[in-house]
Amino acid sequence: MRLLAFDTSTEVLSVAVGAPVHGEHRTWAHSGEGGAQASHTLIATAQDLLRQAGLRLQDLDAIGFGAGPGAFTGLRTACAVAQGFALGAGLRVVPVPSLLALAEEARFHQQSAARGPDLSVVSLLDARMGEVYAAVYAWRAGQWDTLRPPCLISPTQAASWLAEMPAGTVVAGSALIAYPELLDACNGPVLPAIVPTAQAIVRLAPAMLAAGLAVDAADALPLYVRDKVAQTTLEREAAAKVKRDA
Repeated sequence: MRLLAFDTSTEVLSVAVGAPVHGEHRTWAHSGEGGAQASHTLIATAQDLLRQAGLRLQDLDAIGFGAGPGAFTGLRTACAVAQGFALGAGLRVVPVPSLLALAEEARFHQQSAARGPDLSVVSLLDARMGEVYAAVYAWRAGQWDTLRPPCLISPTQAASWLAEMPAGTVVAGSALIAYPELLDACNGPVLPAIVPTAQAIVRLAPAMLAAGLAVDAADALPLYVRDKVAQTTLEREAAAKVKRDA
């Protein structure tokens, strides 16, 4: 399957093209500075990787993008670029939850460490403002099951989730760096430096396509989870007071 994928939900820009070459699957990938820089470099990077792979947009089967949750600007950038590419080439779009891409990247790293075929992953990304984007996934019989869908929780709630997980559960994501106290609640391998990657989306997209999870370009939407981009100073102070009084 020939796929273009990218994720800009974190401070890392990740872009990849996957395609069969002489009967074997090959991936061309780029990782660089994300954030505000992603809006300036994503299109050119994707076009460069397509050239390296010897493909045109019209040759692709679909485009996958990290739908979120994550940085608002990054999610809007990824969605808009996916829509623009797909509309021009008549392609379908696969919105991939960034926390699922994070879990898939964690699985890839754990496979390299020669762990068993099944595992559970808690994906935790720093959501800023004293909150965490979180989800729980289980890899069983060669496919992912969502045990807890992406949501926005406090670090205290995240610690409760971790304490309830069985021994051996993998925990991945930047929230472990932002809130190091979460490490004390982990019962298995921790991967704080892992981020959602385009390579993970390339691996996930075929099964999602087969499951009918692709959408028309015009229907592609980011998965924000958090409804507001920012809190006012008064809102932050009020939230802090509630936590102190609790």
